[in-house]
Amino acid sequence: MTAGQCASPAIPRWLRFVLKSDRAGSAWYIGTGFFFAPALAILSPWPAVTSALLALIALAGLWLGLLAIAMATGLAIVLRSGQEIPQDYWRSIIDYPG
Repeated sequence: MTAGQCASPAIPRWLRFVLKSDRAGSAWYIGTGFFFAPALAILSPWPAVTSALLALIALAGLWLGLLAIAMATGLAIVLRSGQEIPQDYWRSIIDYPG
């Protein structure tokens, strides 16, 4: 390997997408919980509708679980490379004010 080459990129490109998607998805999941709780209570007399809502909640939870696995994989790649994720990277994902 020459002096100008890197062994591998420190932070995978797809990790930013996964982190942002996980953050937005988690906020959405918690926020819609306030809608689904009363909706399930109101629609409980109709088992088909209740089952459909529960399936929707389960699929959203599965998606968040898959994002968590991808996030753990990406962060493990960074750790194994011996690199550190800079503070600016985290700030760009979390979008701190000023």
